[in-house]
Amino acid sequence: MRTILHADLNSCYASVECAVHPEYRGVPLAVGGEKELRHGIILAKNEEAKKMGVKTGEAIWQAQQKCPHLVVVPPHFELYKEYCDKARSIYLQYSDMVESFGPDECWLDVTGSRNLFGDGEKIAHIIRNRIKTELDITVSVGVSWNKVFAKFGSDYKKPDAVTVITEENYRDIVWPCPVSDLLFVGPATTRRLHNGGIYTIGDIAQSGLQHMHNALGKNGIALFYAASGQDCSPVKKYYEAEPIKSVGNSTTPPRDLRNLQDARLVLYSLSDTVAKRLRTYGLACTGVQIHLRDTNLFTLERQKQFDRPVVTSYEICNAGLALLNAHWNFQTPLRSIGIRGINLVPAPKTMQMSLFTEERRIQNKQVLEVTAEKIRDRYGKESICRAVILSDAVLGQVNKASVQPIPFAAAMHREQREEFRRQELCTKV
Repeated sequence: MRTILHADLNSCYASVECAVHPEYRGVPLAVGGEKELRHGIILAKNEEAKKMGVKTGEAIWQAQQKCPHLVVVPPHFELYKEYCDKARSIYLQYSDMVESFGPDECWLDVTGSRNLFGDGEKIAHIIRNRIKTELDITVSVGVSWNKVFAKFGSDYKKPDAVTVITEENYRDIVWPCPVSDLLFVGPATTRRLHNGGIYTIGDIAQSGLQHMHNALGKNGIALFYAASGQDCSPVKKYYEAEPIKSVGNSTTPPRDLRNLQDARLVLYSLSDTVAKRLRTYGLACTGVQIHLRDTNLFTLERQKQFDRPVVTSYEICNAGLALLNAHWNFQTPLRSIGIRGINLVPAPKTMQMSLFTEERRIQNKQVLEVTAEKIRDRYGKESICRAVILSDAVLGQVNKASVQPIPFAAAMHREQREEFRRQELCTKV
């Protein structure tokens, strides 16, 4: 039987801040975004802040109402990346099968390491103690025979804990918990399960395969296998590159979006970044998805498919605007907006001819966009921009705040894979 661990660095961002600044220890602390750009939400909080009711994702002013003495510090992502890298270097000393699940979480398959280091629980405690001693932060580790229950174990008891889920105890520990505690069960799925009279993880397992299939289709089958302990998905090796499934960008602009013109300005900024990332990865999208959140925090996602691969921001943005115009009436302003290219394929070297599209115009748009990117790379982001960006001094700030072409997590995984290969080559030599 396999032995799978799931290691989750506790309150990673906040814990790293406390490790670097010992004066923050013992006081409520949160890592928050920039209030001036309306990114003033809680990104992470330490245990002291958590006990005061501070929640990740809520506005900083709401958190400060609950906890008047809350210390809020800006994020330092390079520092967090450094600590995540160090944690992974510890994990890799016990297995080369280390699969990231976000910047601060990993699965480890230590089945082949048991003869060297002991059983899964012993390895988990070794890792937990090393993280605390060497990095001065804590980690919670779940131990089980599959990835789903290992992840459940790391969430079950925090901070600085090890939870073992076995074939003998999972019905007592896992099954009584709400369905929302199961991996990949989000708010929408939770509502659908509740509507069907399914409230606990045990209810999913005891409903039977056919009932879950009738209720949720393929997703229902996956949830049945997960809840009944039959998940057999493998832990990927650390240096195996993850396929990129989508490329997107989103933002909370400096002010609410009240009409289609506002949204057009922001979507063009976001689409420029999406198109550049696609070209960086040598990919094209065959569909577009928009993500909308209004001032009441109601969220809506819609998507559409192209009849051919697309890589220009012009086409990506126009598709997003068409979706927006069809599904949003702006009776309630938008607080945040995002757009992503989905159903990715390798970028075609030549363009498929069609009687119904203007290929020459699209090719010219692509050449223009690539040229503009080269100018920005050489002279700075603000050296050239779309005229629509200049039409609103406030919303135009979105373009200046665009993130880099390679996101934090993707860059981190790439650099770590390269380092792992270098170490592997050195070992062979």
